[in-house]
Parts: sequence; structure tokens; C-alpha cells
Amino acid sequence: MRAIAITKFGGPEVLSLVERPLIEPMRGEIRVRVRAAGINRADILQRRGGYPAPSDAPPDIPGLEFAGEVEALGPGATAWQIGDRVLGLVGGGAYAEALVTHERLVARIPDELSFVEAAAIPEAFITAYDALVTQANLAMGESVLIHAAGSGVGTAALQLARVCGARSIGTSRTPHKIERARGLGLNEALVVTEGSFASEVMGLTHGKGVDVVLELVGGVYLQQDMACIARQGRIVLVGLLAGRVAELDLATLLARRALVRGTVLRSRQLEEKMLATQTFARHVLPLVAAGELKGIVGRVLPLSEAALAHAEIEKNDTFGKVVLDCG
Repeated sequence: MRAIAITKFGGPEVLSLVERPLIEPMRGEIRVRVRAAGINRADILQRRGGYPAPSDAPPDIPGLEFAGEVEALGPGATAWQIGDRVLGLVGGGAYAEALVTHERLVARIPDELSFVEAAAIPEAFITAYDALVTQANLAMGESVLIHAAGSGVGTAALQLARVCGARSIGTSRTPHKIERARGLGLNEALVVTEGSFASEVMGLTHGKGVDVVLELVGGVYLQQDMACIARQGRIVLVGLLAGRVAELDLATLLARRALVRGTVLRSRQLEEKMLATQTFARHVLPLVAAGELKGIVGRVLPLSEAALAHAEIEKNDTFGKVVLDCG
């Protein structure tokens, strides 16, 4: 099979198209013929040497999300049949024409979706639903601040806020991303240029603050989040684009009885990943099939152009997901 390998740590040019042998699925596993793979920031960090693959994933083939067809069943795998269309998340290895994963870590692709559309869904919606609903308990009538609203997770989160009956406030450093996010149901929007937004959020909420923050940026943003969180509000930290160090006003944390929680999917135990996948399949995919939610595809490139895809993402101009067409 063809795959994209990281030949050494560095820029997009270190990604190379290579030939690798097919892997046979073991007990409880399936092999998927990958038709499309979504690109994520974690892939870029791995390429740079800052985010090593877990022990159960190929060390040099990046890629966390995929859509494709089941082409082989391991011993004891009974949940799927050959030819079933599935999507899912893996610890790595999705930039390839085939991968092996556990049968309970995939979900059925709605008939209405193409493989490219399906590949833009798993990482964004599993992450956003797990953070906003499962962990932050976002409820009808509450408000949620969504940073990087034009990113894959951001666009998923603002759509989930809409179907949950919550009021969304989105931030971006790029005005055109904000305008496009409004078309997905974003209620209020802020263009952040100097990393400061708390006073504007407090104004939009009439001094109450937001009930939930989906923190996809990290760094100095966390301090601002604390300044605009409501009493008993919840901040869920998902990304660290602005850095891994932040200064917090602990007096505000105590006074507002706020919760700050970090989350990541990649390092969870297999059973936890299965639960997140099945929860997503039960609560999110029916809304995707009904057209209430959709993955946002910003650009599609062939597998061989993975280096160009990484370069496009690093420009920070893309809205939604960049997807590799794996044939």
C-alpha cells in the first residue's frame, strides 16, 4: 500500500510517499481500505517531532482520522462485514491506503456522505461532543465561548451548541473565518488580535460571563477565560496552539467556583476510546445523517500532496478541514 511517511523531523517537505506492506488484523480488529483522511494540528506537531505516536500506532505514518471500507476481518471480529463504510479515529497511520484498528473504534458512515465528507467528521465532532457535552455538561439556555471557531473542532462545536440550544460566542484571529462561522449558527463573534477578549465577552453576557469555554488555543487565552467565566462555569482545555504555560488568578477560580479541566483523546485507554466513539455514533451521527450537523471541508488534496496540505494548514487561512483523498 501507499503511505505518507515522516522521513525526519522538520517542515512539510519531510513528508514522503512510500510503499509499505499491508498489515493483517488481529483478534477483534478490522482492516480498512482508507478512502480519505482528515489532517489535524497533531499531525503537524508529530511531523515537527513534538508529538510522538503512541506505541500501538505506526511511528512514522501520521493521521488520526479516516473514512473508508472494511476490507478484512481479524479473528473474532463480528461487528462489521466486508464492504461496510466506516469512519473513525486512530493513534496514527491514517495517511495511507489501509490501516488496522479495533472494530469498536469505528462507526458507520451515513449513506448521505461521501468518503471525503465523512473524513472531516471524526476528530472534530468526537472531540467537540466529548468536551462540551460529556465533560462540560453544556445545557439548553447556557452560553459557550468557542475559540478558533473556524477550525475543524471549532466549527463542530458551534454546530453542537446550536442543536443543544446553547448560545455560542466564537473567536478567531481572522475576520473572514468569523463571517463563515456565522453561517453555521454562531450567535456572537469576536476577532481577537492581541489575545484579549474577556471584557468583550462580559459585555455580550451583560456581566454574567459564559457558562462554558472550549479552549482550543491555550497559553494566555486561559487567563482571559478565567476573567469571563460565569459562577460555576466550566473551562475545558483541548489545544495548546498559544503555548503550554498560563497564569491563573486563583482567587477568581475560588470565588466563581469554576472548573478547569484538561482533556485529550489520544492517550486514553482503549475502553475509554470505545466509549467516546460509540457515544458519538449514538448521539451525533444521526444528526449528521439528518443534515443538522456537517463536517466542513475547506480543501481536498490527493494523498501524494500531503506536504502541500500541511503547508496550507500552517498558513492559518483554511476554514474547516483539509482532507486527503486516498483513492
